[in-house]
Amino acid sequence: MTHLEARTMKFERLMLPAGLQAPDRMRQRFAKVRSVSLGLVDNLSDGDTTAQSMPDASPAKWHLAHTTWFFESFVLSEFVPFYRPFDARFPTLFNSYYEAKGARIARGARGSITRPSLQQILEYRLYVDEALSRTLDCLQPSVRGLVELGCHHEEQHQELLLTDLLHLFSQNPLEPTFRPSMAEPAEAAPSPLRWVEGVRGAAQMGHDGPGFSFDCERPRHTAWLSPHALADRLVTNAEWLEFMEDGGYRTPELWLSDGWSWVRDNAIQSPMYWRLRECGWNEFGLDGLSPLEMRAPVCHVSYYEAEAFARWSGARLPTEAEWESAADEPDSTEGVLLDAACAMRPRPAEGRGRIRQLYGDVWQWTGSAFLAYPGFRTDPGAIGEYNGKFMSNQFVLKGGSCVTPRGHARASYRNFFYPHQRWQFTGVRLAKDL
Repeated sequence: MTHLEARTMKFERLMLPAGLQAPDRMRQRFAKVRSVSLGLVDNLSDGDTTAQSMPDASPAKWHLAHTTWFFESFVLSEFVPFYRPFDARFPTLFNSYYEAKGARIARGARGSITRPSLQQILEYRLYVDEALSRTLDCLQPSVRGLVELGCHHEEQHQELLLTDLLHLFSQNPLEPTFRPSMAEPAEAAPSPLRWVEGVRGAAQMGHDGPGFSFDCERPRHTAWLSPHALADRLVTNAEWLEFMEDGGYRTPELWLSDGWSWVRDNAIQSPMYWRLRECGWNEFGLDGLSPLEMRAPVCHVSYYEAEAFARWSGARLPTEAEWESAADEPDSTEGVLLDAACAMRPRPAEGRGRIRQLYGDVWQWTGSAFLAYPGFRTDPGAIGEYNGKFMSNQFVLKGGSCVTPRGHARASYRNFFYPHQRWQFTGVRLAKDL
């Protein structure tokens, strides 16, 4: 038994059966989330978890420690009398962007943290896990709400850990594999794209009611939708190849000015992780290098690329309100999502539902800027820095991806990235006016 397995088993003994009181349900939820994070690194070396491949990506070891710091800083240190931090030097290393929480190292320098070791980070996690589990019964409901926020925060970092690791491995000429693939490539041709008429007139969007939501998903409000239609499935690799072969990356008229500058300055010719070999196009993924699967959704494209493809197609990107109104009824737990510590890729559209692939597979770019909803207010204190301060120059993505933890996706969820970023599992659904 490895040291990681031993620590996982020790903490899992804290888990209790479902159906008990609120603190016990929270304890079970907390234990499950923390266990999944450990499972994602159980075959990685200290070197794998320390390296940082670019400023936008963080080392896996940092993700493990930062999510732990979140619980220690916002819950234990604030609301548990006589709590003694694991190491008083750690906050400077593992604070991300919370100005109210003090000094921190620059984001691009996280890979320079060769110490503490992965072993020490795992000990840090166990120390905080045990302290929080012991005190859950004594916490006020509002403080348990911070624990719930921390669990959802960690699920975000589980996805980031995998996308950042994929970028790291893609830089290695050895083309290492994180986990072997669990799915067989589809052989049938992509189904023809169909258009599905969307909701017209007044529509409600945003979160309201039971269940967790981030502050930027609130308040629920009314949006007005003009006549429109959404594609019944995501854009495929085969369709993207047509775009490329038709000169999509060489035709400035298709691109926003900033997008064309980005293409030219960075010599962009294809989606990220596509590689042209003698046998044709391949795609690098968490399961290594594989022939490009034509039916699968195109993945790892920027907003600029998505917008250019939509223009080439004679269509456009959906607005956030259009997408959300279509996603209100489908079950957000269905689709290709992260179930456990395993490598996953986006999968081809299956079945003949009215509208498919709303959840999972790839995050879907919208044409909507990430801005505050009418009536939005940031929470007081450091926790108010979570989302509101980033509402500038970024675009909203909806739906989740194949590395989004199952249960973490919902119609009102608002992911957001800068228009040039594409190392996340990002893809395209088309829309058009009627």
